[in-house]
Amino acid sequence: MPAATRAVLRQSQFLTRRTVVRHASSTSEAANKASQTASSAASKAQEGLSKATAAAGPALSNAASALRKVGGPVGKVVKFVDSMIPPTIYYSRVGLELGKLVFRGQNMTPPNMATFQSYFQPLINVARNPAAIKNLSIPSPQRFLTRVRNANAKEIALVGVTAAEVIGFFTVGEMIGRMNIVGYRGEAAHH
Repeated sequence: MPAATRAVLRQSQFLTRRTVVRHASSTSEAANKASQTASSAASKAQEGLSKATAAAGPALSNAASALRKVGGPVGKVVKFVDSMIPPTIYYSRVGLELGKLVFRGQNMTPPNMATFQSYFQPLINVARNPAAIKNLSIPSPQRFLTRVRNANAKEIALVGVTAAEVIGFFTVGEMIGRMNIVGYRGEAAHH
């Protein structure tokens, strides 16, 4: 092998070893630098958020206290709304958690986007072109009757249980609305 080729071969091997070593050291340095930059950016963002909340908190409380001092009908509305906020938040959270429990208990899943599109596409088409309302497919009474006649025992039981639930909830709602378990008082008979 000529001497010039050996020298070139040695230099190329030295360069490849050197670049591997250089890349190994620079990646750890770059990772350290990136983590430091990310942590400083996160701390700056946290500081900005805390400053914004510190500035907005007193402003909102001052505005709320000023609205509470308003008199007359507007003051009554503001006080009513202010008194209804905590129970509304509480019952909405309770309803959300109850909904989550029912969803998990019944192994339910939300519908996918294709289902939403298939249901709302006729409405969107009617909104874009009102003449398309003639083309909407409205189920015919005959189709409904054939479906009822061909229902199996499971479907009939499901409809019966659902009807009993609706009647029960309606009855309880009536009792709560009247504040009385027994029915309405009848008027004197007219002659």
